[in-house]
Amino acid sequence: MATEYSANDVAAARSLQTYTYIYASMATFWTYDYACSLHQEWNFLLRSRWSKVKGLYVVARYVPFLLFTGHLYLNFIPRENSEKCENLNNICSCFSLLSVICSECFFVLRTCALWNNNRFVVVPTVTFFLAVAVASVSIYFSNIATAPFASSAIPGITGCYQSSNSVQLFIPFLLLLALELGLMTLTLIRSVQSWRTTKSPMYAVLVNHNAFYYACGLSFSTANVLTSMLLHYEYHAMLQDFQFVLLAILATRMHLHLWHIDRHAHSTDALVFIPMTDISSTAGTA
Repeated sequence: MATEYSANDVAAARSLQTYTYIYASMATFWTYDYACSLHQEWNFLLRSRWSKVKGLYVVARYVPFLLFTGHLYLNFIPRENSEKCENLNNICSCFSLLSVICSECFFVLRTCALWNNNRFVVVPTVTFFLAVAVASVSIYFSNIATAPFASSAIPGITGCYQSSNSVQLFIPFLLLLALELGLMTLTLIRSVQSWRTTKSPMYAVLVNHNAFYYACGLSFSTANVLTSMLLHYEYHAMLQDFQFVLLAILATRMHLHLWHIDRHAHSTDALVFIPMTDISSTAGTA
């Protein structure tokens, strides 16, 4: 006798399948990107000196691997209990937040570098960034802690989902949207001020990278605000980690590109990455 399932059960099952497909495609894309840049990446890791920026690179680059491992395990292991689902989801959420914070750190530093580390720009920018990071982490975990997890009632559908959504989950993405809009505004103002006087190739690369990164970030943040408010089941979260992983790929790829440009331009035996403070002085005096 065929078992009939409610419309809610079918919608939840479809959302879990869609979520699993998105994660599998993200893992495939991340693996492909890593394989394509493997030679350049190891050249950078072995030949550049250790610094805070390199530490950010390593974290932003390799935390998605842990994120994929946790989520794919969660998505493909059948019939997990709700407590285990919640614990695994919290661990994966930590990886997600760590990844996006490191990615944004790159461009906070770059924006400050474009302004020659002017303290009237650096202090409010860093303060706002820290406020956004702390508020987002607090809001995110306080909301997912109150939302129970459930598995699909339909046999053969793996994974689990939050059975009730909190509309407040859009707030971290709204804060991220405000941060990236502010950083993009600072970048545009600085580029307009100095586009005639600054001829440094490094400066042009910084501005182009920043503008493209912020455009992607603003687009995905807007999409995540809308999906978090309007969609249910796992549909509301289907673009969240996609945004974090894409921003991590962009941030690390752009950093790698910048390092190779600097290495080629200076053609020395030292082969080290110039810190952001040196980049700013180079751009300002070129």
